[in-house]
Amino acid sequence: MDKKKILVIDDEADLTRLIKLNLEGTGKYTVRTENSGSHGLVAAREFNPNLIFLDIMMPDVDGGDLCYQLENDAKTKGIPIVFLTGVAKQSEIEEGMGTIGGHPFIAKPVSLRALIDCIEKTSKA
Repeated sequence: MDKKKILVIDDEADLTRLIKLNLEGTGKYTVRTENSGSHGLVAAREFNPNLIFLDIMMPDVDGGDLCYQLENDAKTKGIPIVFLTGVAKQSEIEEGMGTIGGHPFIAKPVSLRALIDCIEKTSKA
């Protein structure tokens, strides 16, 4: 069985390191992290992930702007994007308000179970 490739773009290095460690620990995923939004498009083009977890608020590039770039790039436009955000609350997701700009989102702090459930529901084959 091939491992699903997950790209995590978030300026919080501790968070991306923790997500990588936990997801790769399951044996089901290969994870690449990028802590600079401005390098996100290049990372996605090189890695060709099955899913991208994308922070919304980053100091160098807004997650919404990067999402637009990813959706309009020939090589990355079909890759599912899930926003990671500290702005939304878990209760908003549970109440059915779980999309931002048509993309699902996960509220930080995020659990391993929530990440895995999201990957299994959202990632491309």
